Amino acid sequence: MSKDKLRKVFAFRLCLLFTAVFVCIQVYTDLGEWAWPLFSGGRTAEGRQGPPRQAQGKRTSAEKGGITGNPRRRDGVTKRQVTYVRTLKRDPTAAASSTTTSPEKAAGCCPSFLNHRKFPRWHIDMQPWASPSHSLKDEALRFLNYISSPQISCGTPLGDGWVENREVTERPWQICLDERYSLSHRIKNKQCRVYSLGLEIVDKHLEMSLAKRGCEVHCFDPSIKQAHFHDSELRMWYHRISVDWRDPNPAILGQRLHSNTKKLATILNEFGHRKIDVLKADMESAEWKILENLILERVIDEVGQLVFEVHLHWPGFEVSGDDSTVVRYWYSLLKELEQSHFRLFYSHTDRSRPRLFLHRNLFNASSTYTLGWVNTRWTRP
Repeated sequence: MSKDKLRKVFAFRLCLLFTAVFVCIQVYTDLGEWAWPLFSGGRTAEGRQGPPRQAQGKRTSAEKGGITGNPRRRDGVTKRQVTYVRTLKRDPTAAASSTTTSPEKAAGCCPSFLNHRKFPRWHIDMQPWASPSHSLKDEALRFLNYISSPQISCGTPLGDGWVENREVTERPWQICLDERYSLSHRIKNKQCRVYSLGLEIVDKHLEMSLAKRGCEVHCFDPSIKQAHFHDSELRMWYHRISVDWRDPNPAILGQRLHSNTKKLATILNEFGHRKIDVLKADMESAEWKILENLILERVIDEVGQLVFEVHLHWPGFEVSGDDSTVVRYWYSLLKELEQSHFRLFYSHTDRSRPRLFLHRNLFNASSTYTLGWVNTRWTRP
């Protein structure tokens, strides 16, 4: 082989070598730490062993749940529900307080969203079965005992002398004005924000009482005619928006028609709100999936008090599985609230509703309960 041919072969091989080196550098630069485990035998950039793979043939208790949102159902059909985390806009008041030490920041009231982990969760953590037999009666008894036993006491929920009409204190919607928590102080300082979710909300006594005392009250009702309007007399804002556990997909025609349906995280982002002092909701059996979404996206951490009406006569929208699995799912959601520092302070049974529990007369339980939780991390300033 001539010298010219040898030089050409050498130059070609050298060019290939430089190209391979350049590609490797580019891949490492683009992927950063994520590329490292590919070349380190499954170890992370810090040298720690990466998460082990789940053994084949084994399923976690959450995967065995058999409800919507769990990766695997009992009948073997695989069904996954993907949840995306939307970063919320910063509240103007929070931005202003970043340069000074506010009383809230000093005392730990209304914890900052920036301190929370931002990662998606695919499903909630299912609690162990109430009994080895997985019986409906055992699951129902555990669940009903839980929602009927307040964990903390708030004294008079609305506070002595706080309302002019004593009739209001006997209504099913109540809030906690205990001096240990932040709401009573934020009401006095006219800094509280209230979100009321529902369809054709009839009982607005709680919203009107809070609005009269300077709270910023937003009512979300898809049945109103105008997109947004402000009632200056009642001092409340109304929005033609239905809160859901997912945002509509603009690529699907059927979902584009429901563009006024949004997740709570999306609404907070669009309104520029970061914190909700009181979240009141009567979602007519959509409350379970909405609550699951608030937990998975950690929006629940931005809520000071949560007052929900729960419906037990059927599983609820897009909640599947046998009856025992459904009740276990309900109970697991409430235990997730407890793990997020929420404590039940109020439980009201609507005795005017049918005595139905998943289409049965079980333990003489009502089909409707109103429950109130307070976030114990939101302490007084």
